[in-house]
Amino acid sequence: MKFSCCLFMTIVVFAGSANAVELRPIEVKTGTEGLINAPLSLANKGAEPMACHADLAHWYSTQLATVSPGTQSLVDLWFDPQDGTFSLLNDKQEQMAVESLWCGIDGRAYETRAALLLDRSAVPTPRLVECAADNGKMVCR
Repeated sequence: MKFSCCLFMTIVVFAGSANAVELRPIEVKTGTEGLINAPLSLANKGAEPMACHADLAHWYSTQLATVSPGTQSLVDLWFDPQDGTFSLLNDKQEQMAVESLWCGIDGRAYETRAALLLDRSAVPTPRLVECAADNGKMVCR
């Protein structure tokens, strides 16, 4: 019992003085200079609301839109032709690298998701993706 108490106190003392340290500078790109706008229209052709998400670099994610049946939502994606990166801009105009996009039935979006492909090999053009729920899963074309 004494050992557990001493171990706990040692952990508390050292944990309080620990600081995270970045070992290299991080360059945060901002704005759209040098990027190509690649707008993505997400159309819900089904009868159930649709939720669309982006998985971002460094284990972040964000909800892009909730799209009601019969409507569509426009997402401003940006493409860097130098390295093939698609990005979203946050409220500080920082470029948030997009790893993947997907849509699913709202409320169960992850388990019903359909992946939206990003062609990183060519200069993108405005794109319309039409989705609808089919047998409990989202299908997008």
